[in-house]
Amino acid sequence: MDIYALIQTIAISALPVIFAITLHEAAHGYAARHFGDNTAWAAGRISLNPLRHVDPVGTLLVPGLILATSYLAAGSAMLFGWAKPVPVNFGRLRNPKRDMLWVAAAGPATNLLMALGWAGMFKLAQVMPANMYSVPLAEMSVVGINVNLVLMVLNLLPLPPLDGGRIAVSLLPLRMALKFAQIERWGFPILLVLLFTGILSDIMWPFVALFKGLIIFLFQLN
Repeated sequence: MDIYALIQTIAISALPVIFAITLHEAAHGYAARHFGDNTAWAAGRISLNPLRHVDPVGTLLVPGLILATSYLAAGSAMLFGWAKPVPVNFGRLRNPKRDMLWVAAAGPATNLLMALGWAGMFKLAQVMPANMYSVPLAEMSVVGINVNLVLMVLNLLPLPPLDGGRIAVSLLPLRMALKFAQIERWGFPILLVLLFTGILSDIMWPFVALFKGLIIFLFQLN
C-alpha cells in the first residue's frame, strides 16, 4: 500500500466533504431563522464556518474510514457523513407545517448548489493551462460533485428524520402526517439496515447517476 497516495486522497477529499456536510446543516439554520425560529441563531450555529458544525465522528472519522477502506479495497464506496444537527424548533416557525418543508429542503438544495459549483470548478480545471494546480482541482471537484449529490439524494429519501421525511410530513394531510412522523424513532435503525444490506445504495445510485448525468450535460464535462 502506498501510504502517501492514501494521504493525498484524503487531503484532496477533505475540503469538499467538510463543506458538503457542514453547509448543509448551516442552510437549515438560515432557513429556520428566515421563517421565524431563532434557536440555531441563539446557539451560534448559523454560520458558514465549518468548525461550528463539525462532528468529530460523522464529519471526520466516518468519511475518512470510508475513503481508507475504499482505497485498500481498490474500489469505490458511497461517501457520506453527517455534521452536528442544527437545532430547529419547528413549533416556533410562523406556519410550522408549511414552513417545515422549506427548512428541510434548504439542506439538499444547498448540496445541489455546491455540486453545481464544483462542476464549474471542474470545467475551469479543464480549460485552464495545465499546471500544478489543475489536476488536484479537477480531482477535488469530482469529489465535491459526488459527495454533494450523494448527500442530496440521501437526505431527500422520505424517511424521518431525514429531510425528505420532514418534507413528506409537511405535504401530507395532518392526520397522515402525525402517523408518518411517528416513524422518526425508528428512522436511524432503518437507515442502518438499508445501508448494511446494500439496499440503500441500490435505491440511491440511479438518482445520483441521473443528476450527475444532467450536470455533465449542462457543463459539457468530459
